[in-house]
Amino acid sequence: MNRVNLITLGTKDIVKSHEFYKNLGFDTSIRGTEENPIIIFFRNEGSRIALYPVEELAKDVNDEHPPMISSGFPGITLAYNAKSMNEVDEMMDRAKLAGAVIQKEPVKNDWGGYGGYFTDPDGYYWEVAYGADWEFDESNMLVIDDQ
Repeated sequence: MNRVNLITLGTKDIVKSHEFYKNLGFDTSIRGTEENPIIIFFRNEGSRIALYPVEELAKDVNDEHPPMISSGFPGITLAYNAKSMNEVDEMMDRAKLAGAVIQKEPVKNDWGGYGGYFTDPDGYYWEVAYGADWEFDESNMLVIDDQ
C-alpha cells in the first residue's frame, strides 16, 4: 500500500464547509443536492478530498460502536505547497476571506521555508508553505526525493 487516494473530512455542517472550500477555489462534485448533500468530492490535483457528515463517518468506521467525536487538535494537518512566498500570502488571504481562522501568520521558519496555518470551519488544520528547493511534478505534487 503506497498511495492515498482519498482523504475524507468529517464535517459538522457539510453545506457551510462546502461553501468555505469553494471560496478557497476548490472544484467540487456533489452527491445529493446543493441544499442536502450526501457527500462532496473535490476534483483537485493529486490525492482527492471528500466532505462527509462527521456522525455518518464515525458510523461508517463502526456502526455498532462508532469512535468518539472530539474537539481540539486532531493530530493531523493538511498541506498546500505553494510555489512562492507570494502564493503563500495569497492563499492565506483567500482563506481569511473564506472564513478561516488564522492559527499562525506566515513567517520564515527554521527549515528555510515560509508558511503559516489556518483552520477550516470544522477545525481541520491546513498548512500553507513554500520551500525554495521544492520541485513539483506534472500533477503539481511535491517531489520527495531520497537524500
